[in-house]
Amino acid sequence: MTTNFKLSTIAIVVALSCQVSSSFAAEKTSTKNKNANIEKIVVTGTFSGKSVAKEEASFAVSSFSEDDMIKIAPKSTADLFKAIPGVWAESSGGVAGANVFVRGFPGASDAPYLTIQLQGAPIFPPPTLSFLENSSIFRLDDTIEFMEALRGGTNPVISNGQPGLTTNFLLKEGSEYTEGSIKYSTSDYGLQRVDGVISGRLADDLYFMVGGYIKSSPGARDAGFNAEEGNQFTINITKKLDNGKINIYTRQTDDHGTWYVPAPITVDGVYNNYTQIGTNNRLQEIEFGDGESKVFDFGKGRGWNGAVSGGSIDLTLDNGWGLVDRFSYTKGDADTYGLVPQGGAVKLSTVANNGESAIGVVTGTQYNGDTDVQMIGGWVVLKEIEAFTNDFALTKTFDKGSVTGGFYNSTFSSTDWWSLGNQSYHVVEQGGENLTGIDCNDNADHCSWSYDINSIGDGKTTAFYAAASYEISDVLTIDSGVRRENHEIEYTLDTGLDGSIDQVASFDESSTSWTVGANWMFTEKQGIFARISDGSKMPFFDNLREGQTEVQEVAQYELGYKHSADNFSLYATGFFNEVTGDSFVAIPGQPAQVTTNEAYGVEIDFNFFTDNGFSVAVGATLQKTELTESSNPDNVGNQAQRLPNWQVRITPSYDIEFDNGMYGTVYGTVSSADDRFSDPENTDALILEGYTKIDFGVILNLTDEVKMQLAVNNLTDEEGLTEADPRGTSGLLDNGRYIIGRTMDFNVSYQF
Repeated sequence: MTTNFKLSTIAIVVALSCQVSSSFAAEKTSTKNKNANIEKIVVTGTFSGKSVAKEEASFAVSSFSEDDMIKIAPKSTADLFKAIPGVWAESSGGVAGANVFVRGFPGASDAPYLTIQLQGAPIFPPPTLSFLENSSIFRLDDTIEFMEALRGGTNPVISNGQPGLTTNFLLKEGSEYTEGSIKYSTSDYGLQRVDGVISGRLADDLYFMVGGYIKSSPGARDAGFNAEEGNQFTINITKKLDNGKINIYTRQTDDHGTWYVPAPITVDGVYNNYTQIGTNNRLQEIEFGDGESKVFDFGKGRGWNGAVSGGSIDLTLDNGWGLVDRFSYTKGDADTYGLVPQGGAVKLSTVANNGESAIGVVTGTQYNGDTDVQMIGGWVVLKEIEAFTNDFALTKTFDKGSVTGGFYNSTFSSTDWWSLGNQSYHVVEQGGENLTGIDCNDNADHCSWSYDINSIGDGKTTAFYAAASYEISDVLTIDSGVRRENHEIEYTLDTGLDGSIDQVASFDESSTSWTVGANWMFTEKQGIFARISDGSKMPFFDNLREGQTEVQEVAQYELGYKHSADNFSLYATGFFNEVTGDSFVAIPGQPAQVTTNEAYGVEIDFNFFTDNGFSVAVGATLQKTELTESSNPDNVGNQAQRLPNWQVRITPSYDIEFDNGMYGTVYGTVSSADDRFSDPENTDALILEGYTKIDFGVILNLTDEVKMQLAVNNLTDEEGLTEADPRGTSGLLDNGRYIIGRTMDFNVSYQF
């Protein structure tokens, strides 16, 4: 592993790089020159819920406009997060089921330190449950106007108290003019997708926006059938008042796609566009409970069939008072169906009853002993979730500062039915079928292990928070906030699906979080900020099932520099984090490994742009992590798993105007990451090697109304690995999950 961690590296990155505009909530252009610097306003992270200029914010926040997201051309919500400085996102699992890690926080799986908000309210307060992280229930489309991303900062005190990363998506709103767009998208992997959005005025000061999409494709890793299908419909209604506005919305989604799992990378022909799922194995019968069985369609993969609805009230009252209330209601099914490997591939001769061959159960093909086979388990997770949240803040503004008091209240539940394990030997190939003529395939429920549960969990979180800010002088502002939170969980578990209650758990604890920050602007567009925060992460249903009742403690120290000029902007944030009580379970039902993790580093967000249409962009993160305590003493001193010591993302872009009135943009992205350890033991044989990925795109505006885009992902077809097999026991890199291979997407849109 490369472990050099030098400040000189940071200087080189800054010298070589710049980044596209990365902060928004509203943009106010002071000149008609589109390349001129703009004043950037942010909402996420403020105590009051009101907007502030980014240069005046004492925390690290980035945002992405609709144009930014179009250039990134993400294949999933988590794919967009790769562009956020300080974030390591593994979106190689498909449209859902990502792993998202935040700078300075331990990494293992899922996204425990990520909260996704829509219109400022969390879409589901638990950031991660087993087989469910927030991005799995959120889909991108043309109804999104921009996204903000807050790392650390004031996070531990506001909203749901997420100490890590909060991404806030804001919907488009209508205006006095009726406008909209319709877009058709296709690809070299058979994508068919139509997006549409329209907005305008319903009555005086009453505006609407409606939009959504419908799509179908075999997937970027061809399943041989339409494995990715979905649709979404969003309505957003806004009433503008003399002293504020009221907003209500609903977002109905039914979208699923193949769950891409680690593949047997030691087998010839297994590459970055390989998937085990196919026509010959999507339907499989599994046994569970007391001899029961059922056939499931594993072609459904992972998805979300549900709705997120909510609204907000934002009022400016007399005598310096202001009120913001945001609420959200989420309900739906987030199911998982997958064919999951257990161990590496072996030759059929080593497991066949006759030592020579076996028969395919679908085609009747006789496979010889030299055929590569692997234990594949049919995993089924049926998960019904529901949540209601409300976040109320009342602010009094004075000449030199403000005071905010708030109340956050959420209820949430998850009803689960699992059948995991269920392994049998399959042929290793796309759509590889199950076999007969192998003892455990023919005579046992499974070839390795199984874990079946039925559970019901209900939770409630209430929190009071208070904050204040004060302008000591025209250039120096200080702020502080405190949060007192109570967290209650009731959990009932049936292990084995036999109808008996095998475990009940109750949790009722309170914790206090706080933050203190300062912002010093020593010139109008240049300054520094400092912040100290102490937060927590409460246990949820899965933690209680695994016997983990400890409240995680998160201490963060941040020091940031910011400089905005006519042709560049630089935001650099140094950080030190300590997370106590993080836990990781490789195989469901086994004991958790509990650790304390320390990390320090710097994230960089640097932009450069010229008057002739050229810009270049870099987001970079350098960090060093260490397990300072562990329930496995041999792991003390090791590096946190899955997190690279460095990653860099460089995005050049050039705008072109043609004599015939057409104009376009040519852009690309080079992203590179260091080696990573795939396990907390830091096993040398399980190192995930660093890789460099290149993306390329062209946007051509034929007229002001008609636009075309070509986006090439992974231009060089790089075969980088994002993870090994967390359930592997051989100590070797038998299985790994590749980044998505080269794909080409094309769309044409009409704006009116």
